[in-house]
Amino acid sequence: MIIVSDTTPIISLIKINRIDLLEQLFQEVFIPDAVYKELTTNILFSNEAEIVKKCSFLKTLSIQNQKSLKLLQAISGLDDGESEAIILAEELSSTVLIIDEKKGRKVAQQLGIPITGTIGILIQAYSEKRITKQEIISYIDTLKQSKIRLSDSLIQEILSLL
Repeated sequence: MIIVSDTTPIISLIKINRIDLLEQLFQEVFIPDAVYKELTTNILFSNEAEIVKKCSFLKTLSIQNQKSLKLLQAISGLDDGESEAIILAEELSSTVLIIDEKKGRKVAQQLGIPITGTIGILIQAYSEKRITKQEIISYIDTLKQSKIRLSDSLIQEILSLL
């Protein structure tokens, strides 16, 4: 199974102290250079940067098709990390792209790339009995307090699935 991730899901999982779920569920996760750069050089993520650098299961890869990248960015307006994650997922024939931003998810779906997000990772971990319902509720609270946007309808959907 080939998994590619964008920046926000990694940041979100670090904020709830469960970046380990990526390794438990997938063994390795590929991130493009732009995502690694966002995670390790953005002043907003300085605390997370050290954690990311120590995650041996996060594998950085360069995208090959720069023309596709430029075209995708021009058409979609996505940032470097989202665009490179989508291109890398396409280049690797990714099983799943982990992406949270609505616009990026829509573009990936239009390209036929299977997606999940932070909440999808939590639901998968729950279904595999790696975390409990109470932990998910606690993680959602932590994410909301960390200014991670979660709609009320999404939260209700999650709770109904549990």
